[in-house]
Amino acid sequence: MKTERDYPRVILTERGRRRQGSRHPWVYDNEVFSVDKDISDGQIVDVLTDGGKYIGSGLYNANSKIRVRILSRNANDVFDRSFFERRIRYALDYRDTVMKEGDTSCCRLIFGEADELPGLTVDRFNDILVAQVLSLGIEQRKEMLFDSLMEIMKERGQEISGLYERNDVAIRQLEGMEEYKGWYKEPSHTITEIVENGIRYKVDVENGQKTGFFLDQKYNRKAVADIAKGRNVLDCFTHTGSFALNAAMGGARHVHAVDVSETAVNMARENAVLNGLDKIMSFEAADVFDLLPTIKKGEYDLIILDPPAFTKSRKTKGNAERGYKEINYRAMKALPRGGYLATCSCSHFMDETSFIRMLESAASDAGVRIKQIEKRQQSPDHPILLDVSETDYLKFFVLQIF
Repeated sequence: MKTERDYPRVILTERGRRRQGSRHPWVYDNEVFSVDKDISDGQIVDVLTDGGKYIGSGLYNANSKIRVRILSRNANDVFDRSFFERRIRYALDYRDTVMKEGDTSCCRLIFGEADELPGLTVDRFNDILVAQVLSLGIEQRKEMLFDSLMEIMKERGQEISGLYERNDVAIRQLEGMEEYKGWYKEPSHTITEIVENGIRYKVDVENGQKTGFFLDQKYNRKAVADIAKGRNVLDCFTHTGSFALNAAMGGARHVHAVDVSETAVNMARENAVLNGLDKIMSFEAADVFDLLPTIKKGEYDLIILDPPAFTKSRKTKGNAERGYKEINYRAMKALPRGGYLATCSCSHFMDETSFIRMLESAASDAGVRIKQIEKRQQSPDHPILLDVSETDYLKFFVLQIF
């Protein structure tokens, strides 16, 4: 059995030792005091204090500010195929437990650090998997990981016809990796159909945003459907129409879905037809920031704001807060007394405290008060580690205006 002495060593600074007390899975470059010679990027290393205390083992990359991504804190672990298969089985067992019956046919199967597979995301859309790899160590082991995942799913009676890699993201450059996308295992089709909350969607795994569809709002969409009955609804940043369709299925009088992307709007329209909801829905390609100021007060009594992440770093958080405040202020101004607002942020850097402060400020400027009906987060197939704040990113509020 291997011990920590069998792997190259990374020695932490005192600052690194203190931060590892919180068991965060990342060791940054400025937390490394020294490394053994001849460590290859992507190799598994042991992380120790300067006094020789074992902290954990992880994937090393000298090209990245995240110098080590911790895989395990058990000095007896051997990082062979069996180790990674156990991690995959844990992830699949977790989804089978926490997701509602039937919902694992379209869900996130692996969520990086939250499933102790750092830098790996895998989403399932029926018979197609879509993977994104953001760490070099995982990139070097991806064939073993992908093959193991598909074999384990086959054992469970879940046949996968294709696996598509969506590695067309700039963050890979920070790990010294190229951007690309393409089939790892090619199926007979590039567009598949899923069912979520009883609603059918066409999903383009090759050209859709992110991995093809935003799965993290699954149960938040159902919360909107529960209050939409009999209401005129405006769905802003509709993408392919998921919130709009849930509102329509929930019995809305009419739903108007808006997105700046003509391609997204066309797919939303197709999804409405697919579900027989097109008679009570309308669609528009427009910039939401331009559209909201033109809305007459009381024109809608439920407005949904599901914008893209306005900030992906702390440096731009101020600008993001102004953007969030602008759209929420405009929505609050447009809603009648007793109207409803579903609003969210998918940016980790826009923390919950800041988001609530922004909502309070927008309400004050709009001359209204807001009543919280629900406060929600991402669906449980995107698990949150309480000691890893980066896994806690989605804030979702259902509010009443009065």
